[in-house]
Formats: sequence, C-alpha cells, structure tokens
Amino acid sequence: MHQVIPKRALAAVVSLALSFLAAPIYSAIAQEKANATVVAKVNGQPITEADMHMAENELGADLHNLPQEVKRRALAEYLIDNILFAEAAEAANLASAPEFEEQMRYLRRRVLRERYFETLRGAVSEDEAKKIYDARVTELKPEDEVSARHILVDSEDKAKELRAKIVAGADFAELAKENSADRGSKDKGGLLGYFAKGQLVPEFEAAVFKLKKGEVSEPVHTNYGWHIIKLEDRRRKEPPSFESVKNTIMNSLAVRKAQDKATELRNKAKLEYVDADIMKQVEAQKKQQPEAAKAQPNQPAAPPGAAPKK
Repeated sequence: MHQVIPKRALAAVVSLALSFLAAPIYSAIAQEKANATVVAKVNGQPITEADMHMAENELGADLHNLPQEVKRRALAEYLIDNILFAEAAEAANLASAPEFEEQMRYLRRRVLRERYFETLRGAVSEDEAKKIYDARVTELKPEDEVSARHILVDSEDKAKELRAKIVAGADFAELAKENSADRGSKDKGGLLGYFAKGQLVPEFEAAVFKLKKGEVSEPVHTNYGWHIIKLEDRRRKEPPSFESVKNTIMNSLAVRKAQDKATELRNKAKLEYVDADIMKQVEAQKKQQPEAAKAQPNQPAAPPGAAPKK
C-alpha cells in the first residue's frame, strides 16, 4: 500500500524547501561587493573576508557561542584545511571522478537557486511590508495583559496561612522567596511579568484577571499546587512595532514570491516522474486536490502577534 501525502503535508514540504532560500548557505554571494581583504594565504592562494563570511554562514550554528576573535581563528583554520584537502584531492585526481561532477552539478544549481531567490528578496520593498503590517494591525482586537506575582505551595492550609500573613502586612515578595515552590519566579519575589489570556493555566488566569491592582487572591488550585496571587499591574497590550516585525514580513513576502514563481515555473515545465512509487503519490495527490480545495477555502493570513486559531 502506498502512502498518500495529504495536501497540507505536501504544502508544508514545499514551504519548508522554499524557506531555506530565506537564509541560504551562500548568502554572502548576494552582497553588492565582496570584501576582498586577504586574511591568510595557503601555498599562495588567498583566503579573503568574503570566504570568511561564506564559511560563517555555513558553520554559524556550530560557532555561535565562541568569542568573536576565537570564531575568526576557527573560520580561518577551517578555510586553510579546505584548501589543503582540496589540493590533496586534486593531486589524487579525485576531481575527475563521476561522483565529483554530480556533486558540482548539484551545488551549482543550489547556488543559482539561492542567488535567484536573492533577486526576489531584493524586489520586496519596505512600503510593501508596511502596507501588510498596517492592514494586519487593524485586525488585532484590543487585549489586556497583566503583571502578577504568585506563591506556589503544596497545600491549601499553607496557602491560607501565607495569605493571612500578607493581609496582616507581610511583604508578598519576601514570603515568595522564602516559601514558593516555583523555582522560576521565587528568587524574583514570585514575579511572573506581563502575560495575556491564553498563556497560563485556566484556573490561574480566571483568578488573576478578576483581581484589582494590588489585590491578593484567595488560594487557587491548579495541577501545580496551591497559589496565592497578587495583581501588580494591568495594561492594554500594544501591537508589535513595524520595525520589530519588518524583516519577518519581508522574508515572508519573499518566500511567497518564490512560491508563486515556483508554481509559474512548474506550470511551464515538462515534469516527468520516472519513479513509479513517487508517480502514484503524485497522481493520488491530484485526485485529492479538488475536494480539499472545496473543504478548505483559502484563509487570510493571521495578523502579526495574533494567537493561532484553535
């Protein structure tokens, strides 16, 4: 039995493939002018800052925690080894192997794909992103968020005892440091910071959003234990600023352009699936698409900062 990939799963695979274009390994190539400053030489061959940038884009995750000077040394050593091993491979005549030509053909296509995506990314303007931002921000519903402290204990009796002390004048933050079982907040006097509805467990939220500023709740039971909650502040949640989401929107627009271009190119291309198993999945997918499109019409994109629909 051949497994059929659902439409949404296939779309996710395509989107994932296209999303890699947003941060390609060879993104340094897209710079207007590569930095030609020589960092080192190996048997007369220069290693430039442009080489360093490309190597950093390739190895960035592995070198993320290194100090900058150590990172630069590591990149230089990596590039030196690249040249030395490449020279050794040339001497061993490995460049003439069919496998080498196959790899080079694949890498050439990949670099060209990434460079083409960069042209699409360059076609996205801030004005275009700002229009989308403005449209989506207007769709956001006003929402309150609160800042609260809490003390978590393992029994209702202990919670009542602590609340009585607070009502009598004891400092909430000090009692939290001394008694709370919540390791994440006890050292901060039980402070949880600001949060909106839908971020914490329902019982806790139901209690905290009923409180007035400075008010302390009765003991509240959740799966974690018993809580005493103090409301510190209440404010209207502001939408994210354009600057904070600009790059995300522009990258999304670029990926959308890439998806549209991919569709256009596929429609023009003569595609032939030679592998029988893949062909069966493609044919099954084509049969599913019309029914899936009727059942799930296109939905507008969610506004920035909005919670996903359940």
